[in-house]
Amino acid sequence: MRRPPELRPGLWDGAVVLVVVLLAAACALALWGRGGGSALTAVISVDGTETERIALAGLPETERVVESRGYTLHVHLTETAVWVESSDCPTQDCVRTGHISRGGQSIVCLPARVIVSLEGGEPAESGVDAVIG
Repeated sequence: MRRPPELRPGLWDGAVVLVVVLLAAACALALWGRGGGSALTAVISVDGTETERIALAGLPETERVVESRGYTLHVHLTETAVWVESSDCPTQDCVRTGHISRGGQSIVCLPARVIVSLEGGEPAESGVDAVIG
């Protein structure tokens, strides 16, 4: 008859747990120190290449025209928000995205391959993304 395997933790199990705890602590520190209080910056990328970086602090309402792959996007920027006012792309998803105002948010126009994203800024006051149940 076979003996059941021994289920006691060994030295290697302790090493794996230690590595996981250290990685979790490093990730928490990296996220905790990120983005707190820096000014918002709009980043416009075309075909994966950053073409313009605009600091929004003290910026009056401004419009940038982005042309790519035969499409034209009219990007509006203010001190607190960014949005695509109009575009001649067929799906209009970039226009329907609306205003973005927090770091990490982005507007994407797939036909034109344009991404407008925000970096920096204050963290969101409400941590709730969704309520289920």
